[in-house]
Amino acid sequence: MKKFLVLAALALFSCNAAAAMTNAPPDSTISHATPRLLRPLSMADALDMALQQNSTIRKGRADLEASHGIVVQTRAIALPKLAISSSYSANEEDSTDRLQGTVSVPGVTNINFADTFDYADQRWSAGIRIMQSIYEGGRINAALRSARLTREHALLSHQTVIADALRDVRVAYYNVLSAQQQITVQEASLNLLQQELDEMGRRFTAGTVPRFNVLRAEVEVANSRPKLIRARNAFRISKDNLANLLGEKIPREMEEAPLQLTGKLEATPFEVSLPDALGKAFEQRTELAALRKVEALRTEAIANARSGYKPSVQLFAGYGARSSQFSSDLTEELHGWEAGAQLSWNVFDGFLTKGRVQEAEGLRNRTREELAEAERSVELDVRTAYSFFTEAREVLRSQEKVQESADESLRLATARATAGAATQLDVLNAQTALTEARTTQVLALHGYAVARARLERAIGQPIATEGKP
Repeated sequence: MKKFLVLAALALFSCNAAAAMTNAPPDSTISHATPRLLRPLSMADALDMALQQNSTIRKGRADLEASHGIVVQTRAIALPKLAISSSYSANEEDSTDRLQGTVSVPGVTNINFADTFDYADQRWSAGIRIMQSIYEGGRINAALRSARLTREHALLSHQTVIADALRDVRVAYYNVLSAQQQITVQEASLNLLQQELDEMGRRFTAGTVPRFNVLRAEVEVANSRPKLIRARNAFRISKDNLANLLGEKIPREMEEAPLQLTGKLEATPFEVSLPDALGKAFEQRTELAALRKVEALRTEAIANARSGYKPSVQLFAGYGARSSQFSSDLTEELHGWEAGAQLSWNVFDGFLTKGRVQEAEGLRNRTREELAEAERSVELDVRTAYSFFTEAREVLRSQEKVQESADESLRLATARATAGAATQLDVLNAQTALTEARTTQVLALHGYAVARARLERAIGQPIATEGKP
């Protein structure tokens, strides 16, 4: 009986524990599922997470590993080759050629070859050989240079991928901050309009204003709500986009990424002239440096193709063993070492080498044109980014005191309306102007931060480690 009670108690405890886990608040599960999304996230933290988890950067890292394999393959021609070989064969006795005939030796019985030799119907052989190319018509040196250039090109290409991804993360981070500020602006606007509606309601009850004022205030409040709804939706979308760029998966039970950004939209000074920006871009843009490496690789490909006109020389050494051809006993073997040199030269290869040289030269000319086109594209990119940055900076400067003026205008309009010297329309206009001023200020800060991030990317400037704009 006691045993039964103990088992029943354990079963009841297990059911209660399972029910408690099932009825636990969703936040407890989410906090364990997404600890990185829940902690405060600065710009530097976001960039660090992107470096570790961003899908584009991770794919670029895989491409970098693959390029290392290409480097190893390219260098292979300069290294010795060690090969081990072995074989075994068996054949029917009737398919083996035999020596026929006899030889007469004075004073000796005639010798019949067919009776003298025991032919083997099974054979085996084994050996090891090392071979080193000592001259390949220039291919060896070209391969070593190509391996170095391939490695450098891969690193530069990976740096380009990282720079583009981090720029996208910076812009997405600023988008979240801007969307969050827009919510604050729209909430403040709605609160002002709601206060105006409440005030008109009290005055209408007191009989000091007509019902028209109340209806107008209600319309303004109703028109303001969709703006707040859209701002909140833009905030959700911007957070989800940032989480995606950070390589974070949002749990399905969550409607939006629980990001808590600690950064602010700030207008940190950034001074650069257009000539300096262009000069830095041509020096620092990894895309241009990568194309220059490709041009050098194409030149080495020409040298590699021209090696077909020249001979190839290798040294070799090895040791081998094989069964005797004139004995059916597989244990009777012949073995020994060998060493030597071999030369091969395609005196005429049907114009194969000529075609390869023409192909390599054509590809090099194409790469040169691609480099010139890329330089023009970079210059256009810098000029465009610089123009947008100049525009954003000027817009920001033009909005320095607009919000203060709008605040003061609303205060005066409200005071005059209370004193009966202004109409409700004056107050609503002042409220609208204040909302527009706040919105423009947020957009100006956001535009400045984004324009600076894109200009720094166009210049090829490394991102500051502190993560500030």
